[in-house]
Amino acid sequence: MRLSELKVGDKAEVTAVKAESAIRRRIMDLGLIKGTRFKVLRVAPLGDPMEIVFKGLYLALRKKEADGILVRTEFEMGDAPPLCVSAKLFAEVMERRGE
Repeated sequence: MRLSELKVGDKAEVTAVKAESAIRRRIMDLGLIKGTRFKVLRVAPLGDPMEIVFKGLYLALRKKEADGILVRTEFEMGDAPPLCVSAKLFAEVMERRGE
């Protein structure tokens, strides 16, 4: 799925950045790399631009730029632990939540 296909409020994780080289470099320099989780905050009526937030950074992207970023949605991720949390800690948290 492409970032440009997401709606306001969707949460996703970057799986690949396939934009053209100059745009790709700039996006990756800003920290939007494989494994980065983000949330879509706003999308203009015609889909261009859209605003996302990740790691405390608010970023507006044009539709063409967002088309080059492949993502998987939170639904596709399921209840997988964040990359920085150990499986043991994740299991403890889920147990406390009753899941």
